[in-house]
Amino acid sequence: MSAHEEQAFRAEVAQWMAANLAGGFACLKHRGGPGDEEAFPELRKAWERRLAEGGWTGLGWPRAHGGRGLPVMQQVIFHEEYARAGGPGRMGHIGEGLIGPTLIAFGTEDQKARLLPGIRNGTTFWCQGYSEPGAGSDLANVRTRAVRDAASGDWLVSGQKVWTSLAHDSDWIFVLARCAPGSHGSKGLVFLMLPLDQPGIEIRPIRQMGGGAEFNEVFFDGARAAAADVLGEPGDGWRIAMALLGFERGISTLGQQMQFTHELEWVAQAARDNGSSRDALVRQRIARAWAGLRVMRANALRMLAGAAQAGQDGGTALQREALIYKYYWSNWHRDLGQLALDVLGPLANVLDHGDTRRTRLQQMALFSRADTIYAGTNEIQLNIIAERGLGMPREARGQS
Repeated sequence: MSAHEEQAFRAEVAQWMAANLAGGFACLKHRGGPGDEEAFPELRKAWERRLAEGGWTGLGWPRAHGGRGLPVMQQVIFHEEYARAGGPGRMGHIGEGLIGPTLIAFGTEDQKARLLPGIRNGTTFWCQGYSEPGAGSDLANVRTRAVRDAASGDWLVSGQKVWTSLAHDSDWIFVLARCAPGSHGSKGLVFLMLPLDQPGIEIRPIRQMGGGAEFNEVFFDGARAAAADVLGEPGDGWRIAMALLGFERGISTLGQQMQFTHELEWVAQAARDNGSSRDALVRQRIARAWAGLRVMRANALRMLAGAAQAGQDGGTALQREALIYKYYWSNWHRDLGQLALDVLGPLANVLDHGDTRRTRLQQMALFSRADTIYAGTNEIQLNIIAERGLGMPREARGQS
């Protein structure tokens, strides 16, 4: 793709966003991201349908499965321009970005035919059932059980998942469960897909100190996953789950970084407005954050190139380039949150909903404290880097 073609595509995305993120959708600008996921859920679902109508969903999906089959660079451009325009947090991210590509890679033809269209069209929404009270950072400690119903061949699920984002606004959930009694760690797991609107599933919100409740606990008491809704084979759940996490570190990371750029700009503007930019240390920290973003983008492009090559070679496992990504961005973002509070000074502790920028910075700073915990703590990420990336001896782990 030539530089001229890239610029033309970038302009096309920007023009579409300007024309459509307007009118009734204008209030969605910069809303619905991490820490703000409860904002306008129904309107953001309508926005997903608008994106689908415009041909902006399933960009990297193969054409045979309803996608556009765009090359990596065009996907990168879309996500960057989407975030640049203030595009809202995607209600369809878990479906389009995670379970959709996993279905394409591992699903049966029946599963693809039934489940992909709703994701692509912005009419069916998914959530992720991985973390449990005793299996958050170390997913191999999963205790949720799945037992085969001999009469129907379906799976009956019992257990609990936690920190399930937007479960209350979702239609389906994918669940990692233990299907082999007595198994430990990554062995004996099954990857199941379940509709949430059924007996045996209870969703309870987790109210946070900021007042929101985008996270949930999901309880399963004999909930049913149809035999046709097992992804992969029983016992193969860990491989499917890890492949899905590989898709999580995909193209949308460039959009995440553009949102980080907005946040850094808000911090810098606040520093200019209140005079804290005259402090040499504050200027140094802002410059270091800017440099960190450049490093992050360079590594993301390297990671995407590695993933594309792995896909050509038939592989779906996380590449070494991807192993450092979560650790790097989460620590960078946590530090940006602290910088925001330091720049705001005493006003960081004062709520004023009329001051939109201050509220955004406070919200970002509070939520960023969780970045190094969810999706694998720093400690787990360093273990992954050491063991899978550097080939160091595995840490001793007890069986549960």
